[in-house]
Amino acid sequence: MTLAQRRLEPELMDQPGLDKRLHIEALRGLEKVNLISRNAAALWKRIRPLAAEAKSQPLRVLDIACGGGDTAIALAKRAQRAKLPVEVSACDISPTAISYARESAEAAQVAVNFFNADVVNSPLPEGYDVICCSLFLHHLEEAQAIGVLREMKRATRRTLLASDLSRDRLGYLLAWCGIRILTRSHICHVDGPLSVSAAFTPAEMRRMAEEAGLEGATLRYQWPQRYLLQWSVA
Repeated sequence: MTLAQRRLEPELMDQPGLDKRLHIEALRGLEKVNLISRNAAALWKRIRPLAAEAKSQPLRVLDIACGGGDTAIALAKRAQRAKLPVEVSACDISPTAISYARESAEAAQVAVNFFNADVVNSPLPEGYDVICCSLFLHHLEEAQAIGVLREMKRATRRTLLASDLSRDRLGYLLAWCGIRILTRSHICHVDGPLSVSAAFTPAEMRRMAEEAGLEGATLRYQWPQRYLLQWSVA
């Protein structure tokens, strides 16, 4: 396996007609991965100061390509515990994922507005202070990923956050071994390493951010073998 060049291959979870039971099993597996990686905690660290500044209106957050909604739900929980005025919404192209996310939010007793949207081929809704995505950009062709970043910049009123995998050997090893420890989902076992092979390196992501017009964007390491891109309106 060489990771010098990015290799984008179709992942099982992205296939049309995927069995609903297998899809949900995979979404649950990804929930465990995100929990261990503390993805929501990393996002909340950047969102909380903005929420604390909120005056008459709550901070509006949109999580795009949200999958099973675990990150959006975790953000809503953290806002609820902190008693901060935050409205969380999330969208995904998959009706199965959105249905599962709504059921999960209801079980968690938090309010998250989930809706279907194709964020690659349609404009993002406006009016959100923070627009974020997690483990999404590596699913796209480079030009598509740049387009999504550019659209996130256009639509957000304050901050853009994008968390994703870093393409390197340690990340590949962690994906191959860690996912097999965390879940029995065959889809996750296959898609995890494929995701690392399709991921962008930090250097590639910095270049893409520049092409998307994200002047002044920062890129920070995020355990395990991830990074978080942040850009804010001047």
